[in-house]
Amino acid sequence: MERSCIAKDNEEGLDLVETVFNWSLKDVLNDNLCKHKVLKIPQTFLSTTDYLNSFIPSLIEETRSDLCSNLKGVSRASFCEISSIELERSRSFIPTKSLFYQISVNRSSNDVNGKYEPEVGDLIAFTDIKPKTVDDLINRPKRNYHIGYVHGIKESIDKISILSSKSFDMDIQFALRSKSDAPKLYAFHLLNLTTNVRIWKALKSQLEGASLSMMKKVLQADINNGENCQLCFSGENHSVACSSVQNIIRSQNLNQSQKEAVVSCVTSRECHHNDTIKLIWGPPGTGKTKTVASLLFSLLKLKARTLACAPTNTAVLEVAARLQNLVMETLECDTFGFGDIVVFGNKSRMKVDSYRCLNDVFLDYRVDNLLKCSGWKHSLESMIKLIEYPKQQYDSYKREEENSLKSLEEFAKQKYFNEKHDDHLTLEQFLKKESTCIEEQYLLYKDHKRKNIKTMEQYFMQRLRSNREQLEEYMRTLHTHLPTSLIPLEEIKKMPVALDLLSSLENSLSKDKFKQTSDGCEDGESILDCLGRLSIKNEECLVKLRSLSQTISLPNITDKYEMAKFCLMSARLIFCTAASSTKLFADGMTPVEFLVIDEAAQLKECESTIPLQLPGLHHVILIGDEKQLPAVVKSQVSQEAEYGRSLFERLVSLGHKKHLLNVQYRMHPSISLFPNKEFYEKQLSDSPFVREVSYNRHFLEGKMYDSYSFINIAKGKEKMPRAGHGWKNMVEAAAVCKIIESLENGYFFLPPSLVSNYMCL
Repeated sequence: MERSCIAKDNEEGLDLVETVFNWSLKDVLNDNLCKHKVLKIPQTFLSTTDYLNSFIPSLIEETRSDLCSNLKGVSRASFCEISSIELERSRSFIPTKSLFYQISVNRSSNDVNGKYEPEVGDLIAFTDIKPKTVDDLINRPKRNYHIGYVHGIKESIDKISILSSKSFDMDIQFALRSKSDAPKLYAFHLLNLTTNVRIWKALKSQLEGASLSMMKKVLQADINNGENCQLCFSGENHSVACSSVQNIIRSQNLNQSQKEAVVSCVTSRECHHNDTIKLIWGPPGTGKTKTVASLLFSLLKLKARTLACAPTNTAVLEVAARLQNLVMETLECDTFGFGDIVVFGNKSRMKVDSYRCLNDVFLDYRVDNLLKCSGWKHSLESMIKLIEYPKQQYDSYKREEENSLKSLEEFAKQKYFNEKHDDHLTLEQFLKKESTCIEEQYLLYKDHKRKNIKTMEQYFMQRLRSNREQLEEYMRTLHTHLPTSLIPLEEIKKMPVALDLLSSLENSLSKDKFKQTSDGCEDGESILDCLGRLSIKNEECLVKLRSLSQTISLPNITDKYEMAKFCLMSARLIFCTAASSTKLFADGMTPVEFLVIDEAAQLKECESTIPLQLPGLHHVILIGDEKQLPAVVKSQVSQEAEYGRSLFERLVSLGHKKHLLNVQYRMHPSISLFPNKEFYEKQLSDSPFVREVSYNRHFLEGKMYDSYSFINIAKGKEKMPRAGHGWKNMVEAAAVCKIIESLENGYFFLPPSLVSNYMCL
């Protein structure tokens, strides 16, 4: 979906790309370029305009810093060789200082780094050499600093649409086109700007149909402090709502704090006059993912259209997989219900194949499968006609076969045109010369065609089998991928019954001996007699097939983009990264009622402004832990401006109420003691599971190895490699390797985790 045609969400947001294009290489490498423009992002805001504008300088500076870092490491960047360039003239808009080109790349490179496949949103550097340092891009005699932005992929013609920071010389375009003594031209990957462009669009109010009503709720401290509305949550309705949610989550083995968090968040939809923002505080090991899955499961059961986001693809897939497992346990009919759930994003980046269970809910997979079902109605009607009117269907087939028989004249002409004539005979001369031979061959052709016409029994059995197999494939796809709003459960239950009846009919007929009507053999009864004998079974099957034909209608869609939009509009629970939620800002898109953001403390607040602007949004639930590491920010200037701060962290600092998950299931008490005391004010308790004696293990011998070990490597020195990227401490690295070796030689069955603040190995 990401690579088809021109990227639809890239038409706007190009002014950020223009800003990048306006920088010289010296500007990009200047860490003080934007310093005077970047102000600290406030805690509170007077208006949505002030709120959105406060992030823009930091976003620009972070983009510069990211580009600077990648330019310094250009020697390690992946690249491809460009085989052709041509100006793209069919553009309704062209920015003042930039040009659109179409390029083709050479995919035959033997260099591993030289097999780069450009993707939409990539920022690339054009150069006629393979640079070893950033200095190689400075003051090139023929090709000074020149960058481009991948705007779209045209797979049908194997072309890549790029926006170039400046024009390409005509001589290199001609040289590449002529292929003779052409100079080399390379495209080096620098970074992907897709997320930053999407954030820019959100900050610049360029999202289609965006609403700022929910955003107004986060400008100041909440007067209700995140508590539920007393007007709506004091009567009988609230008790009924709580009971309903508790019934849904009863079998999920949640502890008390997890239950309270889920119930409080889900029942907030009972308040129809006040939009809500809820925070769930999930320290490490407290079952945060389990709680999120239970929350989403409850919203799905209550048919509340919900968007579930996270900062990364991995986090999205983890929650989606956990939710799908919960759903699987409650489905009444195989995979019926998965059509209400959809996961979308860039397939290669998401690595969705690592979660094969998610194929049934992944958007690209769903679109491809539903498009294959365009023949569903025809196949169903064809089966009904075959069972109801077998004689008429066979007669129609026989007429078509007989009508397809060529006349002698047609046969002769085809033979003339198919054969080579060295003597240059005309058609008339050929017919006169070969008339006897042609007539004999024509008789053989007619005899062969007539013998190949199936008997009624052969025709019926073959059609019955092929139609049944096709219907079985369609039914499997439809009951997995169609939303429950389009296909009632009662009709789904008829599908296997109809297939069983068709299989039973096929088996019954295959056991009987039929009259061979083509040669007059009278052994057994005719297929019509047999069908008459099975009329009750046939009628039962027809009733089921007619019901399916009348109640299940597919959208008349043949285009991938439109089918994807249909799937997103119809789903009740949608999973994607926060940045990818821009795809839900489309004309006619069904409004989203709930927004749930997992790992919310690791999501930069500017990025959360994308889903916060979804039209129809009434309830936002943020799940995270502000005590853990925040989002990564490369620029020191942006870091000091609080650019990495999350919405979760800011709301907590304003006194917004948090639902604490207070039981941890991961760490031995001797490990949890330190973070519980230092970061969580002793509010966490250890579950009985981690307090068991069997949970206390020692993998390394020696007094120095305990729950925590602080090892001083006195002789270790940090050094910068010649390449100039990443500090290394080889003495510390050797010590770490020795410890890992000891673990592997001992009784440690799982691979140990190694975390470092720089490249230590």
